[in-house]
Amino acid sequence: MAQPAFEEVGVKSTKREAFWYRRTFRIEEAVPPVAQIKVHKAMFGTRVILNGVPLGEHIPCFTPGYFDAKPALKAGTNELLIRVGAFRESVPKPAPDGWDYEKKKYTPGIYDSVEVILSGSPHVTRVQAVPDIEKKTVTVHAWVRHAGTPTATKLRLVVREAVSGRVAGEKECEISADGEGAEKTGQATIALRDCRLWSPEDPFLYELEAQSEADVLMTRFGMRSFRLDRVTGRAILNGKPYFLRGSNVTLYRFFEDAERGDKPWREEWVRRLHRKFREMHWNSLRYCIGFPPESWYRIADEEGFLIQDEFSIWNMEQKARRL
Repeated sequence: MAQPAFEEVGVKSTKREAFWYRRTFRIEEAVPPVAQIKVHKAMFGTRVILNGVPLGEHIPCFTPGYFDAKPALKAGTNELLIRVGAFRESVPKPAPDGWDYEKKKYTPGIYDSVEVILSGSPHVTRVQAVPDIEKKTVTVHAWVRHAGTPTATKLRLVVREAVSGRVAGEKECEISADGEGAEKTGQATIALRDCRLWSPEDPFLYELEAQSEADVLMTRFGMRSFRLDRVTGRAILNGKPYFLRGSNVTLYRFFEDAERGDKPWREEWVRRLHRKFREMHWNSLRYCIGFPPESWYRIADEEGFLIQDEFSIWNMEQKARRL
């Protein structure tokens, strides 16, 4: 989409070894104790430089890279440079790069969000919501990271209905300072009032807020259980047999389409695409040969789709079977 257009993009070329992104942004206040650059996904290999200071490299193509920006970030205007390799051979083997029998070009670049994360300490790095539909509870696992000496932390956990905002449950989570390392973890189980299950026919979602004295993290989840029955081979959703209907979505092949434009990153287009799938009475999709941008998963949750991720190392499994 660059103007003027680059030549020989997606194939190994003597014209270049890498592509570079440059952007400036401003921080109006003093830099807080925690400052990170997060590159959600990029091909092929990510190198980050902030204000002339190298922050590090991230080789994988399908997972986010986190870079400590504290040594280089400043109040005022900041210059961010991100370098990505120009072709598959830019990443060492066996790092997955989305190899595919049906692809012709392997389009390089940043294909998901890039964000600056600013927080006080302790910083809530991530949470995991584990539903128990029989007990109508959700167990929240939370991780916090301290910028200085770890201390005991108390998180306030609040679960709300995503659409109405009504509080469905809340609890405090005690996280001890014991153990090695700056990152600590704890858990708490919350009973949900008027618990409502998620299904493709009723994609009801909850929103979880985890708040420390210096940070807050929010995520969404559905009350659901899913497994494959060993005896029948059937899918079991929320304790009952459920028949999956759907297809494959191989976004990385779509990157080659000259008419693609910015569609994979426009929320209204991605939502409309999934609604078209619903019109065909589909309730499940396989995102294959790699992972789409994170927003696709949120939209699938909201529109009522069960998602199977096919990681991009399936050919390695086939070779192992032949051996």
